[in-house]
Amino acid sequence: MTRQMRLFYYGVLGAIGGLIGWHVSNLLGLSFAPSIYVAEIALGALIGFCVGACIGIAEGVVRRNLAQGLRAFAITGGLGLIGGAVALPVSEGFFQLLGGGTIGRVIGWGLFGLVTGLAAGFTAGTQRWKGALGGLLGGLLGGELFSVIYALVKSTQVGKALGFILLGAAVGVFIALIAYLLSRAWIEVKSGKMKGSEFILDKFLPVTGPSAFIGSDALKSEIVLPDPDVAPQHAMLKGHGTHFTLKDMSLSGTFINGKKIEQVKLSDKQVIRVGNTELIYHEKR
Repeated sequence: MTRQMRLFYYGVLGAIGGLIGWHVSNLLGLSFAPSIYVAEIALGALIGFCVGACIGIAEGVVRRNLAQGLRAFAITGGLGLIGGAVALPVSEGFFQLLGGGTIGRVIGWGLFGLVTGLAAGFTAGTQRWKGALGGLLGGLLGGELFSVIYALVKSTQVGKALGFILLGAAVGVFIALIAYLLSRAWIEVKSGKMKGSEFILDKFLPVTGPSAFIGSDALKSEIVLPDPDVAPQHAMLKGHGTHFTLKDMSLSGTFINGKKIEQVKLSDKQVIRVGNTELIYHEKR
């Protein structure tokens, strides 16, 4: 999936998460809460889970991988719940401490975005700090937009709904945006059913990091290609800090610029062929 579509899905699903969280909070109500801070923890956890879970689903959508989507849903939703539970009472505390104004609440939602982005970094190909930075920036912007919309709209419920939608969208878009702006290595699919898709490889680049597998099995590979001529684990990408090596693990072979290889150091713009699918390796120096 192209970068533009990745931004689109992250933004839209983040917005849907904010809307779902707002709607469920209305259905449940918070009258049971003995104090405003307990109510803020409950609401923050709910919003955080919904936004985080939907952003996790976005990762599955862009990869067209159900198994990875479910994993991302659980991890990002769970850490989003924690981030929201902390962020909203923190924002209320700053709001009271500073005697009103929006800065406290903006800081709180920035914290929420940071935790949600950190969670997204666990499940995507980007490094975790890049997800955290994107989430922080999205949370700060979303928190500011929330405060502005809430102040402008006369209806409290409509203001909250629009605010949470913008918050979720901002967090989602910035997580995806920062990941791409700062990405150092990625694979672009040039043919087949996944044509146009891109897979970020940054978290696999460190020497001590995990390897990334190219294959047709969603449970065994990070880069999943629906090609009948691609083995479940067809080839392995191993990071060496400054570059990747590609190792063939198949019976049918892996090809670089038309030549069959066993193991090779990758260079920018090299064309990889596995089965009937062509990929282009990109890197920034």
